[in-house]
Amino acid sequence: MDDFMDLMDVLSKKQSQYSVEEIDHAQKKAKKSGRPFLDVLQETTGRKLDSNKKLSADLEKLSQINQKMSQSINSELEKLKEKKNKEDMQELCDHTAKDLADLNLHLKQDFGLDIQKKNPEKAGAGPEAFEGVEEAVSQLVFGQSAFLKKMAVAFKRPFIIPVEGNHARNTIFITGPAGSGRHHALKTMAKELADRDLLSSPDIYTLDLSRYNMSGKDNVFLQDLYAALSSKARIILFENYNACHISYLTYINDLVTKGECYLQDRYSLQKGQLVNVTNAFTTETVGTFNANGKYLVFLSSKGVDELANVFGAPFVNAIGDVCTSEKLTEESWRKIAEIRWKELVDKARDQLSFKITAEEESILSAAVASTGKNAGTKGLLSFFDRLGKSLATIKLEGDYPPDTEVVISIEDQKMSARIGDQAIGLMDNLPAAYTGDLDLVKAEMDNIVGLTKVKEYIFSLEEYYRTNRRRSEAGLKASEVSKHMIFTGNPGTGKTTIARIISRYLKAIGVLTGGQLVEVSRADLVGRYVGHTAPLVQQVIKSAVGGVLFIDEAYSLYRGKDDSFGLEAIDTLVKGMEDNRDNLIVILAGYSKEMAVFLTANSGLKSRFPNIIEFPDYTGQELLDITKITVKSKGYVLDPQAEDTLLAYYNEVQAFHSDTAGNGRLVRNKVEEAILNQSRRLVAEPDADLSLLELRDFELDEIPSA
Repeated sequence: MDDFMDLMDVLSKKQSQYSVEEIDHAQKKAKKSGRPFLDVLQETTGRKLDSNKKLSADLEKLSQINQKMSQSINSELEKLKEKKNKEDMQELCDHTAKDLADLNLHLKQDFGLDIQKKNPEKAGAGPEAFEGVEEAVSQLVFGQSAFLKKMAVAFKRPFIIPVEGNHARNTIFITGPAGSGRHHALKTMAKELADRDLLSSPDIYTLDLSRYNMSGKDNVFLQDLYAALSSKARIILFENYNACHISYLTYINDLVTKGECYLQDRYSLQKGQLVNVTNAFTTETVGTFNANGKYLVFLSSKGVDELANVFGAPFVNAIGDVCTSEKLTEESWRKIAEIRWKELVDKARDQLSFKITAEEESILSAAVASTGKNAGTKGLLSFFDRLGKSLATIKLEGDYPPDTEVVISIEDQKMSARIGDQAIGLMDNLPAAYTGDLDLVKAEMDNIVGLTKVKEYIFSLEEYYRTNRRRSEAGLKASEVSKHMIFTGNPGTGKTTIARIISRYLKAIGVLTGGQLVEVSRADLVGRYVGHTAPLVQQVIKSAVGGVLFIDEAYSLYRGKDDSFGLEAIDTLVKGMEDNRDNLIVILAGYSKEMAVFLTANSGLKSRFPNIIEFPDYTGQELLDITKITVKSKGYVLDPQAEDTLLAYYNEVQAFHSDTAGNGRLVRNKVEEAILNQSRRLVAEPDADLSLLELRDFELDEIPSA
C-alpha cells in the first residue's frame, strides 16, 4: 500500500511539469464533468505530458501493485477460512471491498482506467473441470439423475465448443412436470459451478415475462432486460414466455438466434438506468443489446412444440440443450423432507432458542403427503415454511427461557406442540388465506327471488370444477371449457347481482384467485383519440384478473364497421381474455337481439362465449316478493292489506310493459316513493306507526317506463 501511495504522489503533485494549482483545478473539473483527469489537465493547461512512456510505465507498475494486493488479500482470506473465524473474515472482506472500490474509483476519475478485475471464470476449462458436478448436485437434488446429467452437459458445452461473436454461451430449455424441483436443481447447479470457478457468480436473474402481457410497456421491458444482461449474474432465467406480448418476444428471439437485438428507439444510460431519449444532440446512445457471456435459460412445463408455436423453428434450432425433469418418487420426496426438517430444527435452535424433539417419522410422512394434489415441491416447501412460521408465532406470543424443549406430535392429522404442560395447535395459529365463505354465498343466492334456471346453471359449475380437480389430482387430463358468459334480458332482471355473486362463488370454490367484480361500460373501454383505447382496455383487464369483468350493455361497443375505436376495444378484449384464460371470467350483458349482432363484430367472440344465459322477466308475484324483501331491508313493514293491490298492479305491468317497466328497478322505485310519501303523511299523523308502509303510500296510478 505504501508503494501505491508513493506512486500516486509521483503521478499527481511530485516530480511533475504541472503546478499544484493546475493539478487541483484539473482534478475538480474532472470530477465535475466525469472525464479522465489527464485529458482535462492537458486541455486546461494546453500542455501535454513530456513522457507518455514514463506515465505508461507508472500505470503498469500501479496495475502490478493492485494485483499483488489482490493476491495478498486472497492469501489472508484462505488463512481465515482455515481458522473458521467468520467475524474476522467478514470484517476483512468489507475492508478489502472498500479499498479495491476506492482504488478503482480513483483510477477511473483521474486516469480513465478500470483495473478492477471481475471474478474470472476458468478460461479454456476442459471436461475434467466438470468431473463430479452431477454427483455433487445430486446430494441436494434427488431422483433426477438423467435431468442433472443433461444440465451438466448444457453448462459444459461452451467450454468444449466455444461460441462465436455476441451469442449467448448457451441457450437451455428446461421442461418437465410442475413441482419436480426444476428451480431448485438450477440454483443448486449454479452454486456448484460457481464454487468451482466455472461461473463467476451463482446468481440467477429471473425475468417473469407474464409481467409484460400488453403493449405500451416498452421502456419497462427494455430497462428490465438491460438490467438482466448487465447484471453480474451469468444465468438469465425466462419464465412464462407464453404470457408475454409478442412485441417483446421479438427482442428475446433475436438475442437467442442472432446474439443481439436492435432497439427501435433511441436510449441512453443515465446513472445506470436505460432512458428513452428524443434529444437529437445526444451522442452516446444504446442501440443494441447482446447476449455475450450469458446462459439464457427458458423454463416451462410445456414441451418444445409449444416453444416452437410461440417463437418459431429458428429459435428452437438455436437451443443448445433441452433438459427434462422427471416426476419425483415418494423416496425422493422423503429425502428432500429429511433435509428440510433438519434445517428447520437447526433454525429453531439458532433463532428461536427452541430445542425441537418429535417423532420424526410422522413429520416426514406429513411432509411427503403435502406434495399431493399436484402441489409438488411447492407443497413440501410450504409445509416446512408454515411450520417454521407457526413456531415463530409461539415464540412471539409467549415468554420462554432459552433452550425450551418443544415436543411436536401429530394425531388425527392435527399437528401440535407441547411445551411443558401447555399444548399448542401448530399451523392453526397462522392467519388463514381468504377463500370466501361458500355457505354464505349460497345462502345469498337462495334469497334471490326467481331465476331458478340461472341458479341451477351456476351451482352446476361447482360439480364440474370439483370433478376436474379430482381428475387432475389422479393424474388424468382435465377438460377445459370456456368460463365466459353472456347474460341477456331486460333491465332490472338481476344480471349485475348474479354476476357479483358468481365472482364470489367461483372464488370460494377455488376457480378464481381474487373474486372481485369489475363493472364497466363502453365509456370505460373506448378511448377518445387514436392510441388511447388499447391501454384503457388493458388496464381494465389487469384490474379484473382473478375475478369477473362485467360489461353492461356490451353491444354498445360495436356501432358498425366504421367504429374503429369500438372494434379496437373488442380486439384488445379478446386478446386479454386469451392471455388470462385461467384466471379471468368475462360476462357480457345486454338485450338478446343486440347481443346477437355484437357477436359478429369479431370472429373470435362467439366461440369464446358459449354460455348464453337468458334472464326472464319477473312475474307479478315475484315482484311482490321482492317488494317485501326490499321493504324489510330498509327497516320498514309492508301493510298486508296492500299486498293484493300491489300484486294486481305488478301483474298488469308485467303483462304489457315488462320490457320497459324495469322489473326489479320498478320495485326499488316504488318502495323509495312509498317511504318518501310515508314521511309526508307522518307529519299530519304524528301518532301513526313509523315503520308501516300502507297502500296509500304507494303511487300506482301510472304504468312506468324504464
